[in-house]
Amino acid sequence: MADDLGIGDLGCYGNNTLRTPNIDQLAEEGVRLTQHLAAAPLCTPSRAAFLTGRHSFRSGMEASNGYRALQWNAGSGGLPENETTFARILQQRGYATGLIGKWHQGVNCASRGDHCHHPLNHGFDYFYGMPFTLTNDCDPGRPPEVDAVLRAQLWGYTQFLALGILTVAAGKTCGFISVSGRVVTGMACVLFLFFISWYSSFGFVRRWNCVLMRNHDVTEQPMVLEKTASLMLKEAVSYIERHKHGPFLLFLSLLHVHIPLVTTSAFLGKSQHGLYGDNVEEMDWLIGKILNAIEDNGLKNSTFTYFTSDHGGHLEARDGHSQLGGWNGIYKGGKGMGGWEGGIRVPGIFHWPGVLPAGRVIGEPTSLMDVFPTVVQLAGGEVPQDRVIDGHSLVPLLQGAEARSAHEFLFHYCGQHLHAARWHQRDSERLKVHYTTPQFHPEGAGACYGRGVCPCSGEGVTHHRPPLLFDLSRDPSEARPLTPDSEPLYHAVIARVGAAVSEHRHTLSPVPQQFSTSNILWKPWLQPCCGHFPFCSCHEDGDGTPRMPGL
Repeated sequence: MADDLGIGDLGCYGNNTLRTPNIDQLAEEGVRLTQHLAAAPLCTPSRAAFLTGRHSFRSGMEASNGYRALQWNAGSGGLPENETTFARILQQRGYATGLIGKWHQGVNCASRGDHCHHPLNHGFDYFYGMPFTLTNDCDPGRPPEVDAVLRAQLWGYTQFLALGILTVAAGKTCGFISVSGRVVTGMACVLFLFFISWYSSFGFVRRWNCVLMRNHDVTEQPMVLEKTASLMLKEAVSYIERHKHGPFLLFLSLLHVHIPLVTTSAFLGKSQHGLYGDNVEEMDWLIGKILNAIEDNGLKNSTFTYFTSDHGGHLEARDGHSQLGGWNGIYKGGKGMGGWEGGIRVPGIFHWPGVLPAGRVIGEPTSLMDVFPTVVQLAGGEVPQDRVIDGHSLVPLLQGAEARSAHEFLFHYCGQHLHAARWHQRDSERLKVHYTTPQFHPEGAGACYGRGVCPCSGEGVTHHRPPLLFDLSRDPSEARPLTPDSEPLYHAVIARVGAAVSEHRHTLSPVPQQFSTSNILWKPWLQPCCGHFPFCSCHEDGDGTPRMPGL
């Protein structure tokens, strides 16, 4: 799974200026899906849905307002322990289960060592990678990203209060103000406590969030970005070699191509699309090395391989006039937009020589949530019967036993807000209804420039009454909405989709919110740490052993 990759960034999906030969070959030798959809347009909720086969709001891994993804390793929110991942079912079926790369589903609940949200508590028996996600804060040369606006406001308040206290102190010294020294000292102490209360977290984002772990142990804090790609590759190849004699599941959750786009010197300046293009081409090379390892170990014909992205490319990621996010091809919108195709349409490539037909292209609507029941079926397991599973096994569709997707309706959320719904009529059009869309900024642009991503609710969105209706069969770019004048069945379609939405809402039930303010806040007692907190610092030697400074 790539991170923030646009569907238009790959040669097999129409890009003729970026070089992605290894992914293209995977598609040429396997099955390529052209209407493959993320269940959410941001990292944490999309991955929660992917791992569990359920919309992320069913596990509380979505937000009604405010934060839409986990912000800290030391927050208490994360994928609940009662959720079942495909890794857990495969582990029960005797598979070795490994996760290498990004997790971003939380770490601890109540204490530093409880690891309630950790991969090893969700069916993986081996983990190496980032418990969080890459951000600009991981690169000392980049501007801050995690809560950057709030951070700037807090720094402004601190400076304002400090100036006020200095003014009072100066006035007292010059005899202009009659105030006791204890008052001035008390004010200074309050200011110091206020400063420490926020700077202890925001002043050390790189140290707290940008760490590498092996299983439960922190091995690098803060991580050295330039080494990360080679470390991930080494770990993935080693995992394949260690487990080649038995059944295994390896989830390679790539850090590419999320900002800050850390790229090794071998690929810098080599693409036609700046730093982002360089990072895409390095990602493809990395994937090629993994595929070579599978073949070199004699596993090519017995390995089911899948490639995707967690959601669409990040259009608002820019550095001046340089684009640092992906290209979503002909599709409108991008990362953070739950309704527009550019935010949720992702690559979907399946490869299994001798089992899946080579070169097959499927245009049926499918979801990342379908991977859960698919791999469970392949492993001979059963999906849980005690909860709603939104995904459907893709095995019949991939093998050609079925020509139609099992999804008649798909529901597209932005946070906990339903933005759109898709109706795949049997032997007819693929229709999509938009109830809410983000307001692009500046007006007429294709994204919300000037902010991280487009909002899901509030003043930054438009609620459509009546809803917008598009025929994706004829208008995949969603440029020409249908009207009652142009579509005689407009009202009937809106009513039918509305009935499906109502039926879908009856399957929802309240759950604890993992993105609540109390769960999102940085808590020092939950902070993963190598060494003695707060002096957390270590680096990883070539043999994978963490070393403390001076040792």
